Amino acid sequence: MRINDVILRTVARIVVFIILTFGVELFLSGHNNPGGGFIGGLVLSSAFVLLYLVNDIETVRKGIPFDFKKIAAFGVLLAVGTGFGSVLFGEHFLTQAFGHFHLPIFGITELSTVVLFEAGVALTVVGVVVTIILTISEDV
Repeated sequence: MRINDVILRTVARIVVFIILTFGVELFLSGHNNPGGGFIGGLVLSSAFVLLYLVNDIETVRKGIPFDFKKIAAFGVLLAVGTGFGSVLFGEHFLTQAFGHFHLPIFGITELSTVVLFEAGVALTVVGVVVTIILTISEDV
């Protein structure tokens, strides 16, 4: 018997958007304020888990055709790659570089290599958490 859960699906769409926005905010503010790749990745993965809870797995896989194991592997490679990038320039492993750049819409903005490292951490966390949840759900 299929339960009519229109209200749950409608509210979940709005809540997923809010969770994704908050996760991106936590990720972007992480190198100067509390937050960062790990916490941002956990919040982002909670949005995907909510989608999997509200809808069935096949429906979400049609809408989000990503293999989360590959996303986790790419995140690890990105995080480690930023560490070796500094070694290539004669610095210590995971040494960060930053600079101030004038971007057309944002004005003068600080860009640093730590954002790439945090992106790798966030992708790794999202990939691992969603993979764990999907693996647990397949065993039931």
